[in-house]
Amino acid sequence: MNTNDSTNEKEANAFEGLRPRRFDNFIGQAQIKKNLKIHIEAARARGESLEHLLFYGPPGLGKTTLANIIAGEIGADIKITSGPAIERPGDLAAILTNLKAHDILFIDEIHRLNKVVEEVLYPAMEDFGLDIIIGKGPSARSIRLDLPKFTLIGATTRIGLLSAPLRDRFGIVNRLEFYAPEELKQIIIRAAKALEIEIDEQGAVEIAKRSRGTPRIAIRFLRRARDFAQVKGSGKITNQLGKECLDSMEVDEFGLDKIDRKYLITIIDKFGGGPVGVETLSAGISEEVETIEDVYEPYLMQLGFIERTPRGRMVTLSAANHVGRKLKIDKNRQQEKLF
Repeated sequence: MNTNDSTNEKEANAFEGLRPRRFDNFIGQAQIKKNLKIHIEAARARGESLEHLLFYGPPGLGKTTLANIIAGEIGADIKITSGPAIERPGDLAAILTNLKAHDILFIDEIHRLNKVVEEVLYPAMEDFGLDIIIGKGPSARSIRLDLPKFTLIGATTRIGLLSAPLRDRFGIVNRLEFYAPEELKQIIIRAAKALEIEIDEQGAVEIAKRSRGTPRIAIRFLRRARDFAQVKGSGKITNQLGKECLDSMEVDEFGLDKIDRKYLITIIDKFGGGPVGVETLSAGISEEVETIEDVYEPYLMQLGFIERTPRGRMVTLSAANHVGRKLKIDKNRQQEKLF
C-alpha cells in the first residue's frame, strides 16, 4: 500500500469515528436526546421494542447518527437503507424477514418510498405481519408471515411529502433543529482532534458561525480550512486563516454562499422583493425547486431573511440590508403578511 492510500484509509477511519456512539457524546438536539433516553429506558424496562420513530428536518443535522446511537443504546443491530433503494415489495420483504427481535430498520429519505412498497409496510409496522401473495390469477392466495417486533426509524428532509397513513404510524416524531454556533464549535474542535488537524478556538468559532447551523457543513469547511492552513500558513487553523478560506469560498459571515445571495438579490431586483412563486424563482436562479426548498430556504427562514406567503416568497428588510439592496415596503407587502 502506498503512502496516499494509507493516508486516505486513515482519514476515512477517522471520519467514521466522528459519529458519536452514545447520547452523552452527541452534541446538540438536547431536548430530543432527553426524550429519547426516557423512551428507550421505558421500553427496556417493559421488555418491549422501541416505538417506531420519525426524524425530519434539513439535511446534515444528524438523523442517521441518532439512529445509530439508538441502536447502540438498546444493544440492537441496525439495518440501514433508503426509500429509493427499496424498489419492489419483495425488496422490503427480504429486509424485514431478516430482522431479529428489537432490531432497528433505518430508512433514509422515507418519503421517496414506492407507494406499493409503502402499503406493504403498513401491516409490518402496525401488526408486525407481512402479507404475501402466492400464485397468480384465480388460484392466487394470501398468507401472512409473522415478523419479529422491530423498530422502524424513518428520516426525511420533506415531511410534507410523507403520506398521512405512513406518518401516523410513527409513535415518536422529532424535528431536528439547526445547531447553535457554540455547539458547532465543540463539534469542530472534536472533529479536528479526530482528524489530527491543529486549530485554535477562534478558528473554530469562525468556521462555526459560517456553517449554516449544520454539522455536516462545519466538518466540510474544516477540511477546506486545513488545506489553506497547510499551504498558506503554518498548518494551524487560526481565525485569520478561517476567514481567508471561507471568503475565498464566497461564504459570508452569516454562512450565506453565492447561491443564497443570488436567491435574495433575484427576488429584490427582478420581483420587487416578492411575493414570487418558487417555480418562477427556480427558473430565475437556475436551481431545482427541490434544492431551493430543501437546501436554501430552511436556513434563510431561520435567519428571518425570507417569508413564505400564499402567493410566494418575500424578502425581508434585514435580508435586503445584508445583500446591500434597498427594499421598498409598500402597503401590498404589509397586507400580504396578514394572510
